[in-house]
Amino acid sequence: MRKIAYHMILVCCLTGAVSASAQDLHFSQFFNSPLSTNPANTGFIPDGNYRLGINYRNQWATIPVPYKTMSLFGDFQLFRDQLEYGWVGVGGMLLRDVAGTGNLTSTKAYGSVAYHQLLGQSSLLSAGFNFGYANKRVDLSKLTFGTQWNGQFFDSQMVSGEPIDNSSIGYFDMQVGMNYAYFPTDNIYINGGFSVHHVNKPRETFYSGNNQIEPRYIGFLNASLKMSDYIILNPGAYYARQANSSETMFGFYAAYNLSGDGDKQVFGGLYYRVKDAFPFVVGYQMSNVRLMFNYDVTSSNLAVANSRQGAYELSLVYTGVYPNRAFGRARRASLCPSF
Repeated sequence: MRKIAYHMILVCCLTGAVSASAQDLHFSQFFNSPLSTNPANTGFIPDGNYRLGINYRNQWATIPVPYKTMSLFGDFQLFRDQLEYGWVGVGGMLLRDVAGTGNLTSTKAYGSVAYHQLLGQSSLLSAGFNFGYANKRVDLSKLTFGTQWNGQFFDSQMVSGEPIDNSSIGYFDMQVGMNYAYFPTDNIYINGGFSVHHVNKPRETFYSGNNQIEPRYIGFLNASLKMSDYIILNPGAYYARQANSSETMFGFYAAYNLSGDGDKQVFGGLYYRVKDAFPFVVGYQMSNVRLMFNYDVTSSNLAVANSRQGAYELSLVYTGVYPNRAFGRARRASLCPSF
């Protein structure tokens, strides 16, 4: 009975965790997942012409089936030659999330388009959207319900009594967003944006009802401040709200120049997700490849239910420059402070 009570408490805590934060997939390294944060980030690459990236997040490692979130993205700049004061960004993103004993699996694929317009010599305005298809499925054979308790154990052969119509559903989804960047000097860069996800309010339910996904509103603010030839500070903040759930996060990471020319850098920093966790960030960059790792130390009461095991996250981003003029002009001066 103590074991059953423990698992019931754990389930209640997990339910509280879901309701206390934004409901969609998310990464602590929001700055390394640009297309999932805001579609206007598509093609907004301050120090290159294209980029490719992967993200992986693992949380609740002590439960039987940990929550795993993965993404793969790529975006490219087009028409840099034809448009003197702007360019077009195109890209795509795959998202996959697996959660819980029933292997609740979410798979999403999006295509993104954005336009970026320089406003004078020190600012940039961007607008974009993405459109894609999402699928969610669950393995019902791995789930048990209250009506299947026979007094001694859960009997999966008993009727569940749940009005579940389908174990797999699919729908089309759309996001829109805008960004603004301000870079008055070579040492200061500020970027903020706002986006609305699920603007079409798609239907998402395994039951017979008409449950629609509420729009998710995301705002972010980043900056890069060059303190010296060896240190660049990167403060940032992120806010998301969906229905009655919200997520607020802020902090910074610093880049330290190891090689003198910026070819090799190390990163370290700390963020705070309000009433939830402290993500510690470290990383390393060599040439155009950046690898970053963070560990989220749970600061809420959920730390006890999760045996004080937080979440960890990895991101790998490659930023490149076109080798020829087939896709547009080669690299312009970087908008961000650089070594």
